[in-house]
Amino acid sequence: MLELAPLILVMALLAAVAWAGRRGRGVGADVIVRCLAGHLFTTAWIPGLSAKAIHLGWFRLQWCPAGEHWTLVTPVRGSGLTDEERWLAGQYRDGPVP
Repeated sequence: MLELAPLILVMALLAAVAWAGRRGRGVGADVIVRCLAGHLFTTAWIPGLSAKAIHLGWFRLQWCPAGEHWTLVTPVRGSGLTDEERWLAGQYRDGPVP
C-alpha cells in the first residue's frame, strides 16, 4: 500500500489541476491572482505545490509584489477581467517558482 502513495498523490494533483481548469481558474506559470487588498499580479500556481507560500485551501498566504505586503491570494477568472486589469497584473510578477 505504501508504494501506491506517490501514485495517489500524482492523481490528486492532476484532479486538482483539471478541476481548476474547468472552473476557469488558471494553473501554470503566469496565473493572475488577486490579494485581499484587490491588487492583481501574476504568479506560478500549481495546486498542492508551493515553495514560497503557505496553502490555506484554495488560498495562499504569500507576498504581494503589487502592494508590497503579505496577504491571502487566490486565482481570478481571466474572463472576468478587463484588458486593462490583465495588463496591470502583467506588470507585477511574483517569479517562476510556485
